[in-house]
Amino acid sequence: MKKSEISCPFSEARTNKGFGEMDDQNDPVTMLLRHKDVRKGAHDWKTFQSGATPGRIVIPSEVNIRTTRQIPFEVDPPQHKSFRDILDPWFKRPLEEEYQAKLTAQISALVEEVLALDSVDVISEFALKLQSRALTLLLNTAYDKSDLWISWGTHVFRSEGEALDGDKAAILYDYIDAEIDKAIATPGPDLYSVLLASEVDGKKLTKEEVKGVMILTFAGGRDTVINAVSNSLAYLADNPKSLERLRDEPEIRNRAIEELIRYYAPLTQMGRVVTEDTTVCEHAIKADSRISLVWAAANRDEKVFENANEVVLDRKMNPHLSFGFGTHNCLGATHSRTIMKVLVEVLTAKVQSMEIISAEENIEELGEFKRKVGFHSLQMKFNKKIII
Repeated sequence: MKKSEISCPFSEARTNKGFGEMDDQNDPVTMLLRHKDVRKGAHDWKTFQSGATPGRIVIPSEVNIRTTRQIPFEVDPPQHKSFRDILDPWFKRPLEEEYQAKLTAQISALVEEVLALDSVDVISEFALKLQSRALTLLLNTAYDKSDLWISWGTHVFRSEGEALDGDKAAILYDYIDAEIDKAIATPGPDLYSVLLASEVDGKKLTKEEVKGVMILTFAGGRDTVINAVSNSLAYLADNPKSLERLRDEPEIRNRAIEELIRYYAPLTQMGRVVTEDTTVCEHAIKADSRISLVWAAANRDEKVFENANEVVLDRKMNPHLSFGFGTHNCLGATHSRTIMKVLVEVLTAKVQSMEIISAEENIEELGEFKRKVGFHSLQMKFNKKIII
């Protein structure tokens, strides 16, 4: 088995029952595994709510490390739309030509850095740097702030050996509080200032609401971008003809990016809290219990995807759920797709091939399931493109 391959641990349960079960800090979770059920659950926000106790829909639950509601992630309609109306135009900025030019310069410089090295840990020395530097563009803030964010490591809520770390989370919370205070004192063109000047339903956003947006922006796109970038690099290293194909057939690049995002599903699942007694796959679920929408399982549903457990770079029909579905589709999807688009463009222009030297897998333990979500470390060698 190649180091880049990720098997689907949910296949048997998805076929036989349609659901799985896990315990999260003594708060049981029923896991929806079929594509149609995950879509249905994501669409039905009235039965499966996001606006529960802050932190409860996340797996592992964050109720013990935060009380701030992440916005718009943990807000349901109709208020959810009011926040999205403010945020969507800002988070669509990666589509702008100037934004993409700046991102291309960032990623090109990083690729040049690693081409000069004998080897690099893709997680800490490439993907984390790429994600943090790109975030300065999304926030419209100073590039050098990324150095501090990089120093926090790959997880903002986790430390070595701990699924959740309240002390480490407090570092992010304190940082955001200080940045909000700076923006109040001296407004600028950054996201903090834009939010502080915005209104929802005729009222200015409170500091707590601004903080909720910023926590989501920092935390929600960190692990996921790192996983998407590092898994994709591992795949291209394991399958050098795929990199050649992307170089020779630029017309398939967008489909290839969607396929890599489907196959690797950078976020395994997201929870919801049930508002009334209901059933899923003929399984009874009581009100105020938790379900999870397992994006990774839905993305490998053989009834929806032909050759579901293979990467098909030019896959034409690809209704993957890696960015969620329905009301709470991922706010940062455009940013993530743009990062992947630019990364592929730069790699095909500058890199001839890549080699995996060593890898330590990142395995999630999810009750009866164990899923490889990526790597704790991934040592690789980047080889400069040969110009003939």
